[in-house]
Amino acid sequence: MGFRPFIYQLASRYGLSGFVINTSDGVTLEIEGADGHIDSFFKDIIRDCPPLAYISSIEREYISPKYEKGFQIEESKRGDERSTLISPDVCVCEDCIREMMDPFDRRYRYPFINCTNCGPRYTIIMDIPYDRENTTMKKFKMCKLCKEEYEDPQNRRFHAQPNACPKCGPEVTLWNNKREKLNCDDPILKAKELIKKGAILAIKGLGGFHLAVDAKNHKAVVRLRKRKRREEKPFAIMVRDIEDAKGIAHLSHEEEKILTSKERPIVLLRKRKGNPLSSEVSPKNRYFGIMLPYTPIHYLLLEKRGDIFVMTSGNITDEPINIDNDDAFRNLKDIADYFLIHNRDIYLRSDDSVVTFMGGKLRQIRRSRGYVPVPIFLSERLRGLPLVLALGGELKNTICLIKDGKAFLSQHVGDMENLETFQFFLLTIRHMSRILDITPELLVYDMHPDYLTTQYAKEQTDIPTVAVQHHHAHLVSCLAENGISGPVIGITLDGTGYGTDGNIWGGEVLVGDALRFRRRAHFEYVPLPGGDSAIRYPWKSAISYLYKAFESDLLNLNIPLFKRISKRDTEVVLKMIQRDINCYPTSSCGRLFDAIAAILGLRHRVSYEGQAPMELEMISDEDIKDYYEFGLEKEGDRYLIKISDLIRAVVEDVQKGIGPSVIAKRFHNSIIEIFKLLCVILRDEEGINRVALSGGVFQNRIIFENLSLKLQQEGFEVITHSLVPTNDGGLSLGQAIVGGLRFKEGLI
Repeated sequence: MGFRPFIYQLASRYGLSGFVINTSDGVTLEIEGADGHIDSFFKDIIRDCPPLAYISSIEREYISPKYEKGFQIEESKRGDERSTLISPDVCVCEDCIREMMDPFDRRYRYPFINCTNCGPRYTIIMDIPYDRENTTMKKFKMCKLCKEEYEDPQNRRFHAQPNACPKCGPEVTLWNNKREKLNCDDPILKAKELIKKGAILAIKGLGGFHLAVDAKNHKAVVRLRKRKRREEKPFAIMVRDIEDAKGIAHLSHEEEKILTSKERPIVLLRKRKGNPLSSEVSPKNRYFGIMLPYTPIHYLLLEKRGDIFVMTSGNITDEPINIDNDDAFRNLKDIADYFLIHNRDIYLRSDDSVVTFMGGKLRQIRRSRGYVPVPIFLSERLRGLPLVLALGGELKNTICLIKDGKAFLSQHVGDMENLETFQFFLLTIRHMSRILDITPELLVYDMHPDYLTTQYAKEQTDIPTVAVQHHHAHLVSCLAENGISGPVIGITLDGTGYGTDGNIWGGEVLVGDALRFRRRAHFEYVPLPGGDSAIRYPWKSAISYLYKAFESDLLNLNIPLFKRISKRDTEVVLKMIQRDINCYPTSSCGRLFDAIAAILGLRHRVSYEGQAPMELEMISDEDIKDYYEFGLEKEGDRYLIKISDLIRAVVEDVQKGIGPSVIAKRFHNSIIEIFKLLCVILRDEEGINRVALSGGVFQNRIIFENLSLKLQQEGFEVITHSLVPTNDGGLSLGQAIVGGLRFKEGLI
């Protein structure tokens, strides 16, 4: 990341002598000179440190002068380098872009330009130390000029391992889907022409392939959806610059800063009415997922103002993103018309990160390229934990490794539903363990007996293992990233989590800390007919909730749901519920959202996870402030949230002809009111004034922002996610902390 040459140049500026070296503890330097110059030197380290550097702490110790002359960069020892933090992949810097666009520069229009301040890191590293021979650049021998830059401490490319130029580095080529190479002077320019004509291109990038089309070409977008078998899930888009982003979406100052940050994530931004993009880019959604160019190839593709391209993951739906040229040709030939590829290998795939600005902070939705493997720095209490490997969950899987007070979350692995994703999961474990030099002393996994991660954990016989309850892991993930030890009131709302009683949880209020928890409140159980099939078909959940409220009278209800579902199908599911056949009790908040969406006629079948709740959020009338009545019933020390009154009130509004947007917002307001009231009650009973919010439901802007505000107005301190996702992408962090603490305390 250019820290040692930065120190070298800074020491030279102030006439200081000594040396700088990478060690197992970080960067160690010895400096000698006048007191005033040394003080200025340390101030400038903080003020002017390189863009990729992160200074977690500085410790100073005075030693006797040695009266040395000059300042040196000393070579690191191979063994010491193992503990050095690895930089994530970041966008190409302004200096490199300027050179790339300069006709008189030797790297003019060179699509692999980079320097110490930018470019690929994590996705090309095969091993540590981070030297060229341990990266996928090892097959490219630097030419004389590149080598001189690489060896000059005063040069911006000093020890930039991917350093290259047109003479000695990787190259781009263009092919059709029959694997025939197209002869053209400028493959990138030709690729852009093909996109503008309506073609679908597979483009090899930094962490994998994208599938690209012109976002303004409706037919091309529809064709991409059909070929990729991605019915309705929004596509990410890439725009040339901030001005083009402002032309299609509303941006706050904070969102603009996130969009232009070195991490270059996809940012969810509210659509402008009348924008020129195809309606199929982001159907039934108020937001676009927008990113700016982050590789030289992207900048060359989007040279012209107004060019806006869909840039979606280059994979078959539900499989990992393709990174290998041969695999891409084989897997994407029926989707892409052309392939823009290069010969710099990607060692480890890394999807684009997805973030949003909500409640005054950046919130991670998918933490991957640009952020990984930057660690979460743990609080003092958590710095004595063993070497832990946590395996995450089934959906939005990530893994987490803990070492020396730092938690390293992996990039987004994906949904563990096929062999390809499981193999990527195994590769990620091997790779992160190797580059971080971690041999785990403890393996932590989710309690669900059917998860692939659980099965993997139980096959490991040479290491202690421990299962952690899903919602406890959510809660502790939130506490860990905020440096909070507890106890807290934890509201954990999501779709599915295996409970300690063997049922499916998801609408929970827990009280606890990183070691223990008690379940103090939850939605009353309703049967989930067909198990996972009810997730794909929300109408099944709707029948279950309607039966809870109306019993067999539900067949007489005049609601939109029954205009989409046949009487026969309804009766089959009803009999399953009545006879308790293939039904699973659930307290899931996500399934309640599904049911309301189906009752309103919004969605009886989904094509991607969370679609029904998302559409319910998108139609909600923001001006509606009232809510539906609900019941609370105490059983022992636990409160049951009774939903029959709420369901009956929703149906009554539907039958009165009240619009879905009004009903949807009243339902949201009811959820907010339920959990605000429970927190007030539990504060009185537990003496706890701190509330933590976690789980996928808190990606819902209405729920998150309004519940946070209401709790703050009641005097609560509200703890939320920002560094890791509130969804299952952050689960592995909580698992690692719970398991590590139990191990440390002798509870395993």
